[in-house]
Amino acid sequence: MANVKDVAAYILDKIGPMTAMKLQKLCYYSYGYHLAWEERPLFPERFEAWANGPVSPVLYAKHRGRLHLQAGDIDGNPEALDEGERESVDLVLSSYGEFTASQLSTMTHQERPWVCARQRASVGPMQRSTEPLSDADVAEFFEAMIASSVDGAEG
Repeated sequence: MANVKDVAAYILDKIGPMTAMKLQKLCYYSYGYHLAWEERPLFPERFEAWANGPVSPVLYAKHRGRLHLQAGDIDGNPEALDEGERESVDLVLSSYGEFTASQLSTMTHQERPWVCARQRASVGPMQRSTEPLSDADVAEFFEAMIASSVDGAEG
């Protein structure tokens, strides 16, 4: 199993320089879709419901104080991802890679896993929180996203 740093390094290798916030959100969406598609976590690290959306504290520790990141800035191993993990990340990048960090953050603010974690923590919109996102909430949300996109494709 890969870790969040491996996935971040893979993303930076695949699509190049981006903001730290965008990298966080792409890792989150990769985690969520992989959990729904493969019924297993993409990596063991979890996300917390920070004010700007889901954040992996482990990944944050690697880019703290840096706004822009490029390949080689995160000390992960892109080769650590297995075929299923790469496929999940690649599918997310093809769907979400063109969004800005701000757009991705706004999207996460409307989604159940982040909203529920913020409610559990009883925090306001811009207050700090270290409340973890529940894997059950993440899986349920992304499974519903997949089902609605399949239903939409069939209609």
